[in-house]
Amino acid sequence: MRLASTFLLCAISCYGQVSVLTYHNDLARTGQNLNETSLTPATLRSGQFAHLFTDSVDGQVYAQPLYMPDVNIPGKGVYNVVFVVTEHDSVYAFDADGNAAAPLWHVNFTNPTLGITPASADALQCAAIAPEIGITGTPVIDPTTGTLYVVAMTLEYVAENYVQRLHALDVATGAERPGSPVEIHASTPGTGDGNTTVKFNPGLYKQRPGLLLLSGVVYTTWSSHCDAGRYHGWVIGYDSKTLQQVALYIDTPNWDAGSIWQSGAAPAADPEGNIFLVSGNGTFDTNLGGTDLGESIIKLSTTKGLAVADYFTPFNSTALSEKELDLGSSGALLLPDNAGSGAHPHLAISGSKEGRIYVLDRDNMGHFQPDSDNQIVQSLESAVGPLFGIPVYFNNTVYFSGSNDALKAFSITNGLMSQQPVAQSAAAFPFPGTVPSISANGSQGGIVWLIDATSQLRAFDAADLVELYHASIGPYVKFSTPTIANGKVYVGTMNSLTVFGLRNERRLRPLSAP
Repeated sequence: MRLASTFLLCAISCYGQVSVLTYHNDLARTGQNLNETSLTPATLRSGQFAHLFTDSVDGQVYAQPLYMPDVNIPGKGVYNVVFVVTEHDSVYAFDADGNAAAPLWHVNFTNPTLGITPASADALQCAAIAPEIGITGTPVIDPTTGTLYVVAMTLEYVAENYVQRLHALDVATGAERPGSPVEIHASTPGTGDGNTTVKFNPGLYKQRPGLLLLSGVVYTTWSSHCDAGRYHGWVIGYDSKTLQQVALYIDTPNWDAGSIWQSGAAPAADPEGNIFLVSGNGTFDTNLGGTDLGESIIKLSTTKGLAVADYFTPFNSTALSEKELDLGSSGALLLPDNAGSGAHPHLAISGSKEGRIYVLDRDNMGHFQPDSDNQIVQSLESAVGPLFGIPVYFNNTVYFSGSNDALKAFSITNGLMSQQPVAQSAAAFPFPGTVPSISANGSQGGIVWLIDATSQLRAFDAADLVELYHASIGPYVKFSTPTIANGKVYVGTMNSLTVFGLRNERRLRPLSAP
């Protein structure tokens, strides 16, 4: 049965304004806001778009900011709110319109007096995120209960132990909901740790992808610290009301690796309630009767817990793993049905560090064959630069931004993607490329937004990828994803939330440099 939950609807538009309550705007991870009337190519060309204000935070912002309008903050009034999380284990609620200089509320999950701090990158011997690791994955908001779900990692010196916790916070106050937080533990049968049971070791993992809220379950997804230790790719689900663990999946139960990181992209979900995720380099033996699915695009059924319903593994998966060109650097983008064809009505798209694009039939993903990938809808070799992040979809077009490559647009016609880009930006973007977002008014006025490694917010006309705007954001965080809502663009940096919009939107606060 196709789902039509309030969450699915409100992830796009809620309360009469646009809400951004989950990574890349919706469960298909299209990255599009189709209700933007103020920001158009014309208004950006007019010179009226500019930096509005900056809010300071206590750590790096790797997660995408989330936006919720008309939140009643006790004792303060009704505000449009933007939520920001940091690697210092903080959650902030800011006035999204910039009228209040101080946070509406702020909670922090550390307590140095009791020896509770963020994890240290030095101690973990992994500089992928440094100097500290606290909250990495993008939270998710349930608008029906006004609850924000977020995972925080801490080091607790009293027990000399790393702890991962799922928190459920009231969006109006930051207070913990009943039963929150809950420590994350898991175990499952398998020989991957050298015995008959594989256990989730909190110190080996970071909650890198965004959270997924689907049919009353919050799914957390886990990657390693620089491939250290005997790790696996985990998906662990919790009942959104009780925070009891209700679902569990591990992609390499009988060997190792298969990290699920996706450059921060959250798992996608289709209207039937299936979850799509991408595993990184690791053991693959499913074609030989095993259960290990490293280096694969995986479809999980949620009908009874979590179970593999289908998968695709590239013909050259062994070489991809050996050369660190794995799939896991990109998430899965699900296209709307009208982009498909009669033969393949339900499509998914992903890519890899190899720069290859995969177009899959979600109903028949193709599994594995040893000599080629001609069993899938399309496999386009060297179509883009190495892909770190998820593409976006708009108007039968998919936009990719690979490392050291231009922003490229590929059209979708009769369920097939164009062999060559139909448009591309004049400039290429240095490592690691960018993670684009889209704003438009229905099918009109499309703008592609991105943040590049030169610390620039950039905007391009979606029709021809001619640049419309660029400006400094402040210190850059890799895989940053901009959030566009109600005439403003919200950007996380190493130490701030930086906000852009039309000049007439400046209110009480003076202009401050990002």
